[in-house]
Amino acid sequence: MIAALTTLALAQAAQPRLDPRTAIYELRIYHAAPGKLDALSARFRGHTLKLFERHGMTNVAYWVEQPNEKSPGGRVVYVLAYPSREAREKAWAAFGADPEWRAVAAASEANGKLVERVESIFMTQADYSPPIRLVR
Repeated sequence: MIAALTTLALAQAAQPRLDPRTAIYELRIYHAAPGKLDALSARFRGHTLKLFERHGMTNVAYWVEQPNEKSPGGRVVYVLAYPSREAREKAWAAFGADPEWRAVAAASEANGKLVERVESIFMTQADYSPPIRLVR
């Protein structure tokens, strides 16, 4: 346990400080499968956010759109931040290979996929944007 905490602390200390003015922001939209929005939110709440942080992703904000005519399953919309696109690619590769994530994903999808479709948009902060405060 102590070794795992030490490894995590060292990994976090080694991560570059994120400058909100130069960060790469990723807007991700998860279209939930019908009837799976609560399970998807539970997976984010209980596991995904901490795993993102473990792999160097900065959680900026999350929103939930309830099911409606245009989105029958509802959607989870969120923003992550990274120091660069290269850092983003490395973080997602590590996240996808993480045994804890694989176990969580398999368990949460035992009764079917939670997500039908994912959209991803990459952004940088506009020079006229109010300041963003990123907390890690």
